[in-house]
Amino acid sequence: MINYSYLSKLLTNRKLIPLSIFICLLSHFVVPSGASAQDTLKPVNQSELIPDTIPQVVHDSLTELTLSPQEIKQGADTILNKLTDKKPDVYLDTKVERSATDSIIQDLKNQKVYLYGTAVVTYGEIKMEADYIEIDFNTNEVFAKGVPDSTGKLMGNPVFTENGQKFEAKEMRYNFDTKKGLISKVVTEDGQGFLHGVKVKKMPDNTINIGSGSYTTCNDKEHPHFEFRFKKSKVIPDNKIVTGPAYMTIENVPTPLAIPFGMFPNKTGQRSGILIPTYGEMNNMGFYLQGGGYYFGISKYMDLEIRGDIYTRGSWALKPTLRYSKRYKYNGYFNTSYAINIIGNQGSADYVKSKDFLIRWTHNQDAKARPNGRFTANVNIKSSNQSKYNPTSSEDYLSNTFNSSISYQTNFNNKLFLNLNATHSQNTKTKMVSIELPRISLASASMTPLKKKDATGKPKWYEALNMRFSTNATNKINLPDSMLFKPGALKKLQNNIDHSIPIILPIKVLKYFTLSNSININDRMYFSTRKKSWINDTLFDGNDTIVGYVKTDTIQGFKNEIDFGMSTSLSTKVYGMVNFKRGPIRAIRHVITPSVGFSYTPEFGDPKWGYYDSYIDGEGEEIFYSKFEDNTPAKNKSGSINFSLSNNLEIKVPSKKDTVTGMKKVVLIKDLSISGNYNLAGDSLNLSYITVKGNTLLFQKLNVTYGSTWDPYIVDSTGKRRNQFEWDVNKRLLRMTRNSLNFGFSWNLNQKELNKNKESSLKKDKERTSTMGTEDELAEINKNPEDYVDWSVPWSLNLNYTFSYQNQISYVKAVEKKTAKVVQSLGFSGEVNVSPKWKIGFASNWDFKTNSLTYTSLNIYRDLHCWEMRFNWIPTGQRQSWNFSINVKASVLQDLKLNKKKDFRDL
Repeated sequence: MINYSYLSKLLTNRKLIPLSIFICLLSHFVVPSGASAQDTLKPVNQSELIPDTIPQVVHDSLTELTLSPQEIKQGADTILNKLTDKKPDVYLDTKVERSATDSIIQDLKNQKVYLYGTAVVTYGEIKMEADYIEIDFNTNEVFAKGVPDSTGKLMGNPVFTENGQKFEAKEMRYNFDTKKGLISKVVTEDGQGFLHGVKVKKMPDNTINIGSGSYTTCNDKEHPHFEFRFKKSKVIPDNKIVTGPAYMTIENVPTPLAIPFGMFPNKTGQRSGILIPTYGEMNNMGFYLQGGGYYFGISKYMDLEIRGDIYTRGSWALKPTLRYSKRYKYNGYFNTSYAINIIGNQGSADYVKSKDFLIRWTHNQDAKARPNGRFTANVNIKSSNQSKYNPTSSEDYLSNTFNSSISYQTNFNNKLFLNLNATHSQNTKTKMVSIELPRISLASASMTPLKKKDATGKPKWYEALNMRFSTNATNKINLPDSMLFKPGALKKLQNNIDHSIPIILPIKVLKYFTLSNSININDRMYFSTRKKSWINDTLFDGNDTIVGYVKTDTIQGFKNEIDFGMSTSLSTKVYGMVNFKRGPIRAIRHVITPSVGFSYTPEFGDPKWGYYDSYIDGEGEEIFYSKFEDNTPAKNKSGSINFSLSNNLEIKVPSKKDTVTGMKKVVLIKDLSISGNYNLAGDSLNLSYITVKGNTLLFQKLNVTYGSTWDPYIVDSTGKRRNQFEWDVNKRLLRMTRNSLNFGFSWNLNQKELNKNKESSLKKDKERTSTMGTEDELAEINKNPEDYVDWSVPWSLNLNYTFSYQNQISYVKAVEKKTAKVVQSLGFSGEVNVSPKWKIGFASNWDFKTNSLTYTSLNIYRDLHCWEMRFNWIPTGQRQSWNFSINVKASVLQDLKLNKKKDFRDL
């Protein structure tokens, strides 16, 4: 018995043996199925090797070669010597592996091998698959084709793969020596597109020459819905596809769309290039080119896109966008826009010219990148008319308030915490801008200075004393947006530094009571103060005449203000429980939390502190005011007894869903509290307003909140409070001055919610997940879900309703006057898959004041396989418009589209 590994070792230690002779040697000794290791092998008659239907894979490789002792002595060495002494004429430089599910026939005379039934031939990086493969070792060529089935249809057509390139064809021939291939009726995928060719020749440098072919992004290989046909073409892998004159066909129908030559990119990854604009016409702005520009693929971590708009009536816009991303580190984008908007004809009544700008920056840091430090940014600054003339989304158009924030948080050994912030708030309706730049916060962790380091036994009551330190420094400005970048704007900056030290000592009293004691010390540093004075002069404001006014001067200079206060409170919880053995309610639990406390604040309005000043108005009355803008301590001394009583009510009902206890807890009243205070230091009206607040959640959907204010004192005919109780005059404890009721619900209903298996719908994470595509593509979909179509939900309906009732009670000439205000809003949206290819979506709101629909949109989407069609319609409102588009899905041909629209700026 000769082991095959030993035979291979002998051969590799000698001269290189021709592959054809080596195959003849191995094929001369074939082990029949079921033969034992002692059986003598005989040459196989070639006439017996005919195609059959053996349902097993026949591999052309032997794991062990068995010879009789007599053959080993007489023939093995002689055969090996003859083989190694014979000089090879043609040989391959690597191993050829082949297999077939039907049969393998080896023609030793002509040095050919025939493979039938799901045949596979592998040679290094080259792999060929087909139902019929023929290998010619004389020329080192392989030929493959499909085999017709009983109906005459070709099955198992050849598939050729090399270095990631894949070709599918009717017939193909490949030479292992020259690396050239000739393929008939080929289809190969290249990038996002597909190449079809009647005759294709593959060159040694992997370039491809195509005769009579076409290019398309449609994956219907037999009958593509559209294609660009050409006579000849050359494909340069990972670079481009160059064609001669080409014309477009749709459903095999030629169109007038033709080009003198074609150049299609097939390079994967980012690449720089021109961004083709869209064109059209607007009544108020003329003809236009929108969205044209250039894309710069800077690196795999960063790219830059510069787009612009231009109109024939003079309007233009420039919109650069910089994107960056580094996995597991950070990602974000920086977008700016500057536009000159010219609406209408100069000299006409509707002529408008404005300059608008936009600054948008978003930066997100991965939580694992730097656990002790985190930097985030969400900047959204724009001019008041930016959303009107250049909106980027419906949300931008409908919003009039925009906020920005940049923050950095870090800590030092978890003992000291530093926050650096810059914030911006803007209202495009009032055109006011508020900016804090910067806002610095430094805070310490809670400290227990009286706690023993090596504590043993029960801690002492005073060891629970804790304190911390915090510092907040702000620099802010509040002014109209038109004044933001004007000279002198910085003079309106207001800056101050606040220091705070709270000292807290909680004490457990009589096991069930908690006594909380605290002292708060504040130090505030200001760099300017206010000086107010009455000016007896007349001002004219339009048609209004103002006689006398208050003048406010800003005095620069450092001022320091210190205030302090102390408080103590005693609280406990009282539980009440009633159980029922039968009935729909099995238990009722009522929790009452009473609290009483005392707080004291000195009289910081005393002139010795220097925090307040006064002026005499036109009626001779002295008006007091604070010299500081914000965070001013209380003027009058306060020594108040505070009291509150809160309630929580819950029941237990039987539930079949709970298999452990069989019960379900239902909250009837989440919180209902009554609170007030009595000022011991006041000379009159010592008892404050009594406040009642409540909130609960009903049916796990309906949020309900209630609030009211009650006055224990009477009012005179002018509506001013008098130091007489309501009980003494009107025989009632309290008089209502204000009440409010608010409730709302959000209801999301879809097919998944109605499914009995709600496991997926109960997940709180609404982000889409998929095994297809890359992480960046999935993140883009979750970031902009409105730009994509989700076919996984057959239908959905979303309802949002809010109700607000406010009632203010006042007294004019002793007559009670109620000012009630009701505000309601109803928003609804949804989508439905009319068919597997049609989806209709809608969104609208109902205005209860005008009893009409407000902003409404209708979206229709049609999946056209390799194309897609969208129709967006806003039928009413200031943004009334429609937009129709039909385009190719693949991004490589993203500019192959047809757009028709009626812009809202035309109305």
